[in-house]
Amino acid sequence: MLASYRAIPATAPVRLAKKTSNLFRARVRNDAPGLDTSGLVGVISVDPDARTAEVAGMCTYEDLVAATLPYGLSPLVVPQLKTITLGGAVTGLGIESASFRNGMPHESVLEMDILTGTGEVLTASPERNADLYRAFPNSYGTLGYAVRLRIALETVQPFVALRHVRYHSLSDLVDAMNSIVETNDLDGVRVDYLDGVVFSADECYLSLGLQTTTAGPVSDYTGQDIYYRSIQHDIGTLHDRLTIQDYFWRWDTDWFWCSRAFGAQNPRLRLWWPRRYRRSSFYWKLLAYDQRFQIADRIEKRHGRPPRERVVQDVELPIERCAEFLDWFLRSVPIEPIWLCPVRLRDRWSLYPMRPGHSYVNVGFWSSVPAGATEGETNRLIERKVRELDGLKSLYSDSYYAEKEFDELYGGENYRAVRKTYDPNSRFLDLYAKAVQRR
Repeated sequence: MLASYRAIPATAPVRLAKKTSNLFRARVRNDAPGLDTSGLVGVISVDPDARTAEVAGMCTYEDLVAATLPYGLSPLVVPQLKTITLGGAVTGLGIESASFRNGMPHESVLEMDILTGTGEVLTASPERNADLYRAFPNSYGTLGYAVRLRIALETVQPFVALRHVRYHSLSDLVDAMNSIVETNDLDGVRVDYLDGVVFSADECYLSLGLQTTTAGPVSDYTGQDIYYRSIQHDIGTLHDRLTIQDYFWRWDTDWFWCSRAFGAQNPRLRLWWPRRYRRSSFYWKLLAYDQRFQIADRIEKRHGRPPRERVVQDVELPIERCAEFLDWFLRSVPIEPIWLCPVRLRDRWSLYPMRPGHSYVNVGFWSSVPAGATEGETNRLIERKVRELDGLKSLYSDSYYAEKEFDELYGGENYRAVRKTYDPNSRFLDLYAKAVQRR
């Protein structure tokens, strides 16, 4: 990797040379050689006694889970898509249904080796290069790239018993979510995993997972049945069971609900859709192909319709503002379903200043809307509303903030101080250039 770094011209921006990505930001084409990370894959070791794992920066969660489950262990948070990498989740803020009790993936990092802009590989931890350690989450490769990470693991059981609880109002759902986050409990039963889906203002659900050793029949959502459709019911609570592995990847088979855009949820087409291609990484390739050749826009034009604006975003709202945001969103943006994932961080992190110990809700919505009169009209509207409600927006997709506003939200002076220390010659793009200017 160091040889690859040194081969990149000093005037060229440093980028990863990788075939897959879970980012939705288009970027300016660049012909400079990328950073070769082909040697940074896989799990280095698992220590079942210490409940830790040594992991290469480009190791996917699919590979990590496969290596830890035989020991009855898993990462503290397993992001929902198989090809998300450890380094990507830490520098780009992963999240999942254990986040209400375990925070985000970066909070499980005990130490990491980072390739910095000086060409050095430095170890960062709460004790060593602590400023880099605290600024790395949400830096998206603008402060360096994780080469090796040592992370904490937790004990898990072989099955997850699920309760899908139907709510008929957003406020009732958010009140219940808040109570569960505070107590890890609903009706006297422990809750290990918690997320939710909103189909409409009067049809919304919380899905509560309980780890268990009890054997018995389990569902399979890698075939004809679709997980998010299994949640829906008229009233009360619906029960289900999955293996722990299938629970971790329950969203990946259909990329949440986004596979419907490719026809993969059509029963007849799904019957012939090869099982190995029912996964987010394959849908991502189809999406990249569409973006490259503007297939969707051409279809819209042929039918006399305006082009579409992509609205693929995750935002964090303080839990007390969540129902207000959801009510506004359902009235203002024609996208459904919406994913909900509560999260509570243990500590403060420089570039994504959520209050430690305070409950937030990640709200995810991934689709498109008719394009407006100005570029990014709906995305800009959402950005304004999120800030009005004291929330923050993830930076893996399109952003439209003015530079001063972005500076106020994402680290500002602290970020610049860390960059000056670890990348004094600006070998890496800065965060605004990468996240907003798409460079």
